[in-house]
Amino acid sequence: MEKCRRGSKSSNRTTERSPQPEERNMSSWFERQLSSHQFQLATTAVVSGITVAGLIYGGQAIRRRVAVEELKASIPPIDEEHQSQRLTDLGVASPLPAASREEERVAAIARRAQHGDYDEDLVNEQLTRTASFLTSPRFEKLRSSFVVVIGLGGVGSHCTAALARSGVSRIRLIDFDQVTLSSLNRHAVATLADVGTPKVQCVRKRLEAVVPWVRWECMNEVWREDQGERLLAEWDNGKGERPDYVVDAIDNIDSKVELLKYCHKHGLKVVSSMGAGCKSDPSRIFVGDISASIEDPLSRTTRRKLRMLGISEAIPVVYSTEKPGPGKAQLLPLPEEEFLKGKVNELSVLPDFRARILPVLGTMPAIFGYTVANFAILEITGYPHETEAGKGREKMYDSILSNLQGLEERLARRAGQEPMGLKIPVSKEDVGYLVEEVFRSKSVVSGLPTRLVLTRWRPPKDGSWVDERWDGQKHSKLQLEDLVCMTKEEAATHEKEVLKAGKPPEVMYDVDVVQLVERRRQEELHYRNYR
Repeated sequence: MEKCRRGSKSSNRTTERSPQPEERNMSSWFERQLSSHQFQLATTAVVSGITVAGLIYGGQAIRRRVAVEELKASIPPIDEEHQSQRLTDLGVASPLPAASREEERVAAIARRAQHGDYDEDLVNEQLTRTASFLTSPRFEKLRSSFVVVIGLGGVGSHCTAALARSGVSRIRLIDFDQVTLSSLNRHAVATLADVGTPKVQCVRKRLEAVVPWVRWECMNEVWREDQGERLLAEWDNGKGERPDYVVDAIDNIDSKVELLKYCHKHGLKVVSSMGAGCKSDPSRIFVGDISASIEDPLSRTTRRKLRMLGISEAIPVVYSTEKPGPGKAQLLPLPEEEFLKGKVNELSVLPDFRARILPVLGTMPAIFGYTVANFAILEITGYPHETEAGKGREKMYDSILSNLQGLEERLARRAGQEPMGLKIPVSKEDVGYLVEEVFRSKSVVSGLPTRLVLTRWRPPKDGSWVDERWDGQKHSKLQLEDLVCMTKEEAATHEKEVLKAGKPPEVMYDVDVVQLVERRRQEELHYRNYR
C-alpha cells in the first residue's frame, strides 16, 4: 500500500510536470517567432527607435538646461548699477524707462501747461481752424469736454490723437497692453523707442509734445465690468463731471460687449468701432446704428450677444460694408505655439473657429479711428450730422410673432388640443434675434429676404404641441432652436407637407438646405450660453 501511494504520488508529480499539448504548441510558436528573421528586425527597429527618441529628448532637455543657465548667468547682479524693480500685475516694470532730455523738457512744459501756466493765445492759435469750423458755442463745449478712450491699438490711438488735436481737454486712457513691434504699422504715435512700454503712457507722452495743455488720466489695466464704476467714474477721482463720451476701440469681443452693456445700462454715451482687419476700401466705411451694420463678423457677433442681453439698437458704431472676395486678405492661421500661451479662442469672432492672425492694412485702422473721433466731436458739440438709422423693423417682428402664434394654434387644434388661451414662449426680441442674427434676414430654402415668417422645422417627437401641466396655464412646447425662417409661401407648403402630413424635412428639401438649417441650429445652441 505504501509503495502504491508512493507510486501514485510520483505519478501525480510526473503528471503535473508534463506540459499539455496546448502549452507545447504555444511554446513552439514563441520559439518560431523568436527565431524568425522578421521578428528580430522588428524588435531591433523598435529598440532603436526608443533609443533614438530617448537620446533626442535627452539632448533637448540638456540644451534647455544649458540655455536656462546661460540666461541666468547673463542677468547682472543686483547692485548700484543694476537695481531691481517690482513688476506690476501685468508683468511690466512699474516705472517707465528713463526719459531723454527732450522728453523731460516736453514733460515739464506739459506739467506747467496742465496747471494753467501756458499762454491761452497759443492754444487758440493752434486750434483756430477747429474753432472757425464749429463756431464759438460749440467749440467751447469741445474744449471743456471729457472723453474716455478704451483700447489704444490702431483705431484707439488715432482716435485719441484726433480728439486731442481738435481741442478735447480731458482724456482718460484705458488699456492693459504694451506697444509691440508688429503694431507700429498702424499705431498713431508709437516709435521704436516705445516698444515694450504701456500704450497708455506712450500715447500720453507723444501727444504731450503736440498738445501740452490736455490733461490725462492713464489706466494701464484691462476693462472689466466689475470695475466699470471706477474706470468710468467722474473726472478727477469722482470730483468732476461724467464722461461726455466713451470710445470703444476694444478688439476682444467679450470685453466689448461688457463695455457696451455697461454704458447702455448706465446711460453713458458710447461709440464703438467694429473690425478694420481684412478691410481695404475706405469708401465702404459707415457710421450707423449697430442694428444696421452688415458684412462685418465682429459687428455681427457683438450685435448678436447684445441682443441676447436685451440690447438691439441705440448704439452707434463705425463699420465697413466691404465684402470679402478672391485675392483679398483673409484670416491667417495662428501658429501652434500661440495656443500654448492661453485662451486664444477668445480672439475668435465665430463659434468653433480657431483664433487667427488678422491681416491689417495700416491705413484702415487710422480711418476707423478718425471716423470714430469725428462722430464723437460732432455729438459733443451738437453739430448737424446724419448716420445710418436702425432698421426699424418692429412692425415686421410683430407680424412674424402673430403669424407664429396662429401657426401654433392651428397645429394644436389639429392634434386635438384646445388652443384657446395658448401662449408661445417667444418674444418680439426673440423674433428679431432669430430673423436678423441666426438666419441673416433670409429664407433657409430660397435665400429670399422678403415676406419672412418663422415656422417649426419638424413636428415634436412625442406628437404633443401643448404643455398643460399647470392649472390655468397653457403654453406651446416650442424652443427657439425648433424654428426656421422662410417666406410665407414656403412656410405654407412646409406646414402642409411636413408639420401636418409628416413628411421628413430630409425628404422635402435638398441636402444643402438641411445642412444650412443644422448649422444655424448649432449656432443658436452655442450663443444660447450668453443669453
